[in-house]
Amino acid sequence: MEPLIRDFQLTAPGIAIDYSDFVTNDLQKSASEACSAGAGQGDILLSSSLDQLVKLSNDGCAVPHLSAETARVGDWAKWRDEVFGFTYEPTVFVYNARFVPPADVPRTHVELADLLRRRLDYYRGRIGTFDIRLSGVGYLLAFSDAAQPTTVYGRLLESMSRAEVVVHCCTGASLQEIASGRLYIGYNMIGSYAYAAARSNPDLRVVVPRDYTLILSRGALIPKTSAHPDLAGRFLDYLLSERGREIAGEHAFFFSEDGPLPPDVDGPTVLNESSGAQPIHIGPALLAAQDEAQRNRFIQDWSRSMIYVAPRK
Repeated sequence: MEPLIRDFQLTAPGIAIDYSDFVTNDLQKSASEACSAGAGQGDILLSSSLDQLVKLSNDGCAVPHLSAETARVGDWAKWRDEVFGFTYEPTVFVYNARFVPPADVPRTHVELADLLRRRLDYYRGRIGTFDIRLSGVGYLLAFSDAAQPTTVYGRLLESMSRAEVVVHCCTGASLQEIASGRLYIGYNMIGSYAYAAARSNPDLRVVVPRDYTLILSRGALIPKTSAHPDLAGRFLDYLLSERGREIAGEHAFFFSEDGPLPPDVDGPTVLNESSGAQPIHIGPALLAAQDEAQRNRFIQDWSRSMIYVAPRK
């Protein structure tokens, strides 16, 4: 976010921004408690866990924002004029080329599942992904994977379980492990973080899967307890503006809906629905992911399938 914040401040001199970083689940908890108590929790909330933002909106914790910029946002990337998507970020595979030979590089979910079955001993304990018990966006991605109209995710889940997958709270932690060589491949990594890491480490490579690619649009919401909703609206309009999107594409999030893939990313020429892109639509359907009983059941099933428990000796 730093390049965007600094460029916004060029358009709004004299405006200071205090940026606080949260794991998505912690942000959701803090924002929900602030809403219930009528307490301040920042002027604008930004989160990749779109289902959590939609739930906050549905719980009456947001105020609408209408402007020329919000009117241009596609229907799939906004809801009730309260939640707006301002990025277009694929979920990708990341691998360390020092440890993954060219013949092993997976380019579809099926290829990844087959690789882990075929070379189980080599990749055991070397695959990383989100811990959906800790990460809201990790949960959203797993929930969206499971909703795909194929049996691929079930096969992949089984293969990763056998390979004793290593789970982390967030993309950054997995990327550090891949860069160090402790992990060889990362699954469902957020593309913007993955590409930024690959630009500074030539061993890291990014693959946009060719069968289907989940697309996140990082969301923004102005909470009803915002002390400065007018300034929040100005920042939101900047994020959605042509200038903001240009800065995001060049310096922050790198991927776009209608532009070519960034240099050296292994994937289709253009990232759109015809090439398998599956945007996660911002809307009431995401409330199903936040239904407490369903969420608990999904996480329990995932934990039983995914988390390896060594047999007692």
